[in-house]
Amino acid sequence: MTIWWFFLVATCLKLVLLHSYRSTDFEVHRNWLALTHSLPLSQWYYDETSPWTLDYPPFFAYFERFLSIFANLIDPKIVHLQEGLNYSSNTVICFQRATVMLSDLCLLLGVYRMTKNLDSRRKKLIWSLVLWSPMLFIVDHMHFQYNGFLIGILLISLSYLEEGRDVLGGFVFAVLLCFKHLFVVAAPVYAIYLLRHFCRGRLLRSVGRFLLLAAVVVVVFAAAFGPFIYLGQEVQIIRRLLPFGRGLCHAYWAPNFWVFYIILDKGLAFMLRKLGFEIPTTTAPFTGGLVGNSSPFSVLPQVTPSSTFTIVLLALSPCLIKAWKKPQKQMITRWVAYAYTCGFVFGWHVHEKASLHFVIPLAFVAVKTMDDARHFFCSSCYSLFPLLFEAQEYPIKVLLLLLCTILMWLEFSELFCHACDSEALRAQAVHTKKRDYHYGSRNDPSLAKEKKVSLVGWIGKSYLVGLVIVEIWGQFLHPLVLGDKLPFLPLMLVSIYCAFGIIYSWIWQLQSIVKSS
Repeated sequence: MTIWWFFLVATCLKLVLLHSYRSTDFEVHRNWLALTHSLPLSQWYYDETSPWTLDYPPFFAYFERFLSIFANLIDPKIVHLQEGLNYSSNTVICFQRATVMLSDLCLLLGVYRMTKNLDSRRKKLIWSLVLWSPMLFIVDHMHFQYNGFLIGILLISLSYLEEGRDVLGGFVFAVLLCFKHLFVVAAPVYAIYLLRHFCRGRLLRSVGRFLLLAAVVVVVFAAAFGPFIYLGQEVQIIRRLLPFGRGLCHAYWAPNFWVFYIILDKGLAFMLRKLGFEIPTTTAPFTGGLVGNSSPFSVLPQVTPSSTFTIVLLALSPCLIKAWKKPQKQMITRWVAYAYTCGFVFGWHVHEKASLHFVIPLAFVAVKTMDDARHFFCSSCYSLFPLLFEAQEYPIKVLLLLLCTILMWLEFSELFCHACDSEALRAQAVHTKKRDYHYGSRNDPSLAKEKKVSLVGWIGKSYLVGLVIVEIWGQFLHPLVLGDKLPFLPLMLVSIYCAFGIIYSWIWQLQSIVKSS
């Protein structure tokens, strides 16, 4: 059974989801097709025909321009700047869905390169975890984005680093940053690792290798940003790529540390008002997909982009210290996954979809030890459920989550229980040889009892049970008990509950990095 079989099965499911729910991101990318096709390059980052302006780096804009050539051949209205606004014919739906499916070939290549030296059992487990990821189905092939394509580039970069081909790994990561700048969270890990792993040795050799790496990065960024810098648009691009006027949280609160911070502020403000204190009522939102006011707090200190940046760096510091002291290519995937977890837990205006950045790399870590597998269970796709809020999509997302959980349980159990059985047989053989040597074969003491192995510990089981309870409350009990009261409560409970699981995963990753030799 080859990796192509897994990819084809995934593609069949994507075809079934062709006409399922799609978010505003669908129109966002259609508008980018139109503006890159209809306007000269000098106007790409200035155009405001649609509220969904171009806010990705130039390589992604070039990618949209490439796709627009075929869109224009299939249906010219797709790439018409005015007439194409909110265009939703079957033609545009099929075309844009097909571009996501085809771009997943990049993910296929990344997964293949990352697993080509693993044993067959681990290969197939990772193929199913990544290529059949319910998170990718929900975000890319229903909600609509190109995360599989971008994560594929990340995996290709990591595969080169794991092979010791540092220059290629750094080159591909630089390319990735010019496709989507939000992957920059792992840049400190890359920088420290490449400096210590590649730029080592005698002074002249170190300086030469550093200059080589610097030249590679400069060439990539020059290819991406050079034309816009020549046009004097660097300030405008920075404004588009880093719109810090957006709120601390996205429209749906990503399950991270700031969920608890916001709730604590709200709770303190409520109690202090009850006690007679004059606490101002905030008017600016905590969330926002478009540029607006910054996030206000009534009681707790204000949170700014610079403060979240500092906290993310502090959270990253144990990993950076490890990479500096002992750069190991077999640890780079774990370190990068940890970096993206830090960015998700403590970052500014984090999208819930950004959990893909660490969940997919963690799938490659999860097959290493049973403890890694146990904690991978807490990084479930449940946090993405609110993205699909229409009733007709509910059975789909529940079925995807159930199938994913069952698949993980069965395959991880088979992998690690088989490993434990093999280890027990080896130990038994050693014991038998020692017994025969000392006492002769006439003595036959009872064999050691087989040690029972539990793949999911009590924390994982409790998390899965709690997940079911939260979902039952939100979907069935809340409407019956509270009716139309507190309509925000089900979504808030999902955010809080998933935040516990992701923060627990972050703590585990931190412990495993600190304890690693």
